[in-house]
Amino acid sequence: MKDTKFFLELDELYLFNRGELYHSYLKMGAHILEQGGIRGTNFTVWVPDAERVCLVGEFNDWCSTGSSMIETGSSGVWSLFVPKDLEGQFYKYEVHTKDGRVFLKSDPFAFFTELRPATASIVWSLEGIKWQDQAWMKHRKEIKVKEMPLLIYEVHLGSWRRKKDGSFYNWRTLAVELLDYVLKMGYTHIELMPIAEHPFDGSWGYQITGYYSCTSRFGTPKDFMFFVNQCHLAGIGVILDWVPGHFCKDAHGLGEINGSPVYENDRNEQWGTYNFNFEKTEVWSYLISNAVFWFDRFHVDGLRVDGVSSMLYADYGKPDTWRRNIHGGRENLQAVAFLQRLNEVVFQYFPDVLMIAEESTEWPLVSYPTDVNGLGFNYKWNMGWMNDTLRYISLDFPLRKANHRLLTFSMTYAFSECFILPLSHDEVVHGKKSLIDRMPGDYLQKFAGLRGLLGYWMCHPGKKLLFMGGEFAQFIEWNEGAELDWFLLDYEMHRNHQTFVRDLNKLYINEKALWENDQDWSGFEWIDVQNHEQSILIFCRKTRNTEDFLIILINFQTNCYENFRLGVPKQGNYQELFNSDQEIYGGNNYTNQSLLKAEKVSWHGQGFSIIIKVAPLGFIVLKPISNSQELEGHNACLPTKKASNKPI
Repeated sequence: MKDTKFFLELDELYLFNRGELYHSYLKMGAHILEQGGIRGTNFTVWVPDAERVCLVGEFNDWCSTGSSMIETGSSGVWSLFVPKDLEGQFYKYEVHTKDGRVFLKSDPFAFFTELRPATASIVWSLEGIKWQDQAWMKHRKEIKVKEMPLLIYEVHLGSWRRKKDGSFYNWRTLAVELLDYVLKMGYTHIELMPIAEHPFDGSWGYQITGYYSCTSRFGTPKDFMFFVNQCHLAGIGVILDWVPGHFCKDAHGLGEINGSPVYENDRNEQWGTYNFNFEKTEVWSYLISNAVFWFDRFHVDGLRVDGVSSMLYADYGKPDTWRRNIHGGRENLQAVAFLQRLNEVVFQYFPDVLMIAEESTEWPLVSYPTDVNGLGFNYKWNMGWMNDTLRYISLDFPLRKANHRLLTFSMTYAFSECFILPLSHDEVVHGKKSLIDRMPGDYLQKFAGLRGLLGYWMCHPGKKLLFMGGEFAQFIEWNEGAELDWFLLDYEMHRNHQTFVRDLNKLYINEKALWENDQDWSGFEWIDVQNHEQSILIFCRKTRNTEDFLIILINFQTNCYENFRLGVPKQGNYQELFNSDQEIYGGNNYTNQSLLKAEKVSWHGQGFSIIIKVAPLGFIVLKPISNSQELEGHNACLPTKKASNKPI
């Protein structure tokens, strides 16, 4: 091991206090090292305005006598070197306040923590892992992420699957079970709900006590490194949910670490947490370093930043207690500046990663660079699309005609940001119902309606995210206390739906028109946007090659059509590439199996048209084909049919 100076250098201390020490985890916390030939463990923590800070743990029988830490100047940074290798030992900091109170606190920079409900930090080295993902990391640098498919499977590890006794899987088991499933289903990325240490399972990981500590629920930090490594070897990216806006109030955590607010400035009454104080530059060092930490030490591919709206607005969840900024507005200027710096730093060190904002308001330029006054993310969740679409598909069929705009309004702003379309965990809890249970109609219509929703989601501009369970149509709401209802796959319709999602995922991956060019109008064209009477949408998705395009039709009503005339932009033959009414998906096989020859009959503002069958609640994808692509046995000279866009 290298001979390392265990105290922060003065320039590092200066940068930490200025909010500019972006690798502070290299010195803060507990580190095993050698100094002057002595192998030992150094501890460093930021506790400003304390009377005294002591190190206590297994190694000194939790007794603070003789374990006082040394403060560097008046910086609030305390350190102590213990001339022993304390790998695996439990410890905490004993904080003595100036008014005589004493607190035991976990290490804010601890790399590992006791399994809840225990709360001690654990000395743990992150060294020694042999990464094998060099090819993945090289590929990540070479691609243009916005011109690639991005299909995310959102996972809460504690309730995806469990052992027979109800306990959690280890990272190393998940590296087989979860990874095999994701590969089978055709996703490109896994997004993990927060895995930083948290005391309460029911918080889903969003109320954190250990930002640098990979939760001990699923194994050690090196087990998680193994998981990421295996994902990368299989070609799957890993995104973490990350929560820089607020943290939980548990006594051993960050809250009132010196007996008064330090990391926090006020309470978040909505979530029962503390809001981070972005006026303190040391908080910037802590959080920006944490983002860098996950990319640096764990090779993750992206962070989905939770609750950005709660950070941007000073009055968020505080109708009566907020204060205006220096310009008289409600914007939290310090939080805005923090988010901009966060993204600048992350992309300085890791220009090829994903920084995704969960931002639910009309805040402008979220996914624009900071040099044009953007927030600097490269993606934003499209919450408007999600809310409008889920509201629409929950309507009974007769009500849909009057609410057609809920489906189409998203295209008025679809290219104002770089969007991800989320069908996330938040939409299948707290009485909102599961996706399939929102659907009107009988049992079969619910499945057909869900297939139509997912078809629209997949073909609408924007990258994709689906929460676990949606892929096999779980009927009940998500419950974090139990595994998903995998037994539903004993039933044919749920197996059929899982097959539908798998094949839809593969359609997305294989068809460049669905992802190569989804940042502006050149990749999208409406063919029929105003057919509210029949509740049918028809549009075109295009690659940069104008000859390579798809035509998508979605029927949101229960009517079917034998001879539906559909306008197309060019002559020639068209093939039905995908139909949600196939029997293998639970449909009635009301499909178009023969080649479809375009006639020179203008329709839907297009110069040509074809006649197709449209199933109730059907989702259809058509593609023009050249003569060389015509399938054997298909008749390229179909007789002209009389159009009838009336339902059967």
